[in-house]
Amino acid sequence: MADQIGHLPRGPARMMKAAKWSIQGLAAAWLHESSFRLEVYLFVLLAPLGWWLGGSPVERVLLIGSMLMVLSVELLNSSIEALIERYGPEFHELAGRAKDMGSAAVFVLMLNVLLTWGALLLPRLF
Repeated sequence: MADQIGHLPRGPARMMKAAKWSIQGLAAAWLHESSFRLEVYLFVLLAPLGWWLGGSPVERVLLIGSMLMVLSVELLNSSIEALIERYGPEFHELAGRAKDMGSAAVFVLMLNVLLTWGALLLPRLF
């Protein structure tokens, strides 16, 4: 929730509220978004593999971080879709375009995961 009067200082209580809202968002995504659940399952399987296969701390961050970016953009995409659905199920060109672009953003980051994993791990195979 946004600050109601200017930019109020963030203390521990406000930080706890922000953390609570973040957890509520993760729970909502888990409950209502099958794509998010699938990406979390893939993350749970691949993150330990990325940690093990990463030859240095930087490689580990790249392998695991690329997957975290997919989860982050999936959350943003889901929020866009939820907002559009809030206004009704009827088709509108701009609403369809926004939803398609959100989906495309997730797709581009999935390509980034493939590129990152391939660039770091394929040279070891050959």
